[in-house]
Amino acid sequence: MNLPPKVTERAFARLAEINDSGEVRPLRVAVAGGGCSGFQYDIRLDRAEADDLVLEGAGQKVVVDPVSLPYLAGATIDFADELIGARFVIDNPNASSSCGCGTSFSI
Repeated sequence: MNLPPKVTERAFARLAEINDSGEVRPLRVAVAGGGCSGFQYDIRLDRAEADDLVLEGAGQKVVVDPVSLPYLAGATIDFADELIGARFVIDNPNASSSCGCGTSFSI
């Protein structure tokens, strides 16, 4: 059995800040083919679909579609604010390698 991804309090807090200025929408975290390492993350504000896994915290939602779920099993979705920029990041135990920017990976 695969463990669902986890979302940190910091990621939920940043999503709450983003949604505070307008329409409240969930953060979609998906995996698509492509990128320099074979797969890439698609992270965007979206709407929830009926078959999505919904992760909730701090009054916010993060959604993952059923096709992406196996690739994100046991992953941690976080938010990082560093000198190079602020972004949602994914610590994925399934990735055998990833690119320098952290948006693409291979299994």
